[in-house]
Amino acid sequence: MKKALIFQGGWQGHEPEEVADILGEILGEEGFDVKITDTLTTLQEDDLTQYDLIIPNWTQGTIEKEQLQPLLDAVAQGTGLAGLHGGMGDSFRWEVDYQFMVGGQWVSHPGNDGVSYNVHILDPDHPLTEGMEDFTVASEQYYMHVDPAVNVHVTTRFPVAEGPYQTNGEVDMPVVWTKKWGKGKVYYCGLGHVAEIVRIPQVMKLMRKGMTWASR
Repeated sequence: MKKALIFQGGWQGHEPEEVADILGEILGEEGFDVKITDTLTTLQEDDLTQYDLIIPNWTQGTIEKEQLQPLLDAVAQGTGLAGLHGGMGDSFRWEVDYQFMVGGQWVSHPGNDGVSYNVHILDPDHPLTEGMEDFTVASEQYYMHVDPAVNVHVTTRFPVAEGPYQTNGEVDMPVVWTKKWGKGKVYYCGLGHVAEIVRIPQVMKLMRKGMTWASR
């Protein structure tokens, strides 16, 4: 049986405990033995290489070097990494090595919560998005600084909400991407501001496919 670790915490506005439970349920349905922890000390106490998949769900916050380095090393050795929204894309803002591994960092959500925007599936024949069609979501539209090495599978077009960034014209921003970190596979999805958004069928499907893909 494959093993997965979810560590949840940080800013509570993203409902980390509830979102972690949803992701854990998905993984359980896929046959994973799932451990959910609410402390970063687990990252230094456990042998992280025993896990086939690790899910960061920790918005902002700080992490000690003794906790971060084992995570970086485990993924480099083949443990998969997958996550969503600020739980993975806005964790530990001072830790550039973490951002390097993830492949991007949140910088803004123009219009804040409740913006209605289109989510565009680039390739409906790709295993990560197979059979999916474009859909609309009302939530935060994440503007990311993104590693040019990532493979982009889903996008959204800016601008929607007003702001000074509009003068740059239209931008297709990655919503779902994949990359490698050493031997490990990395999957990120920008959707999932709160549990209600994570439960949207398309988001559930993206996370199910993404987490199983990233697993060792």
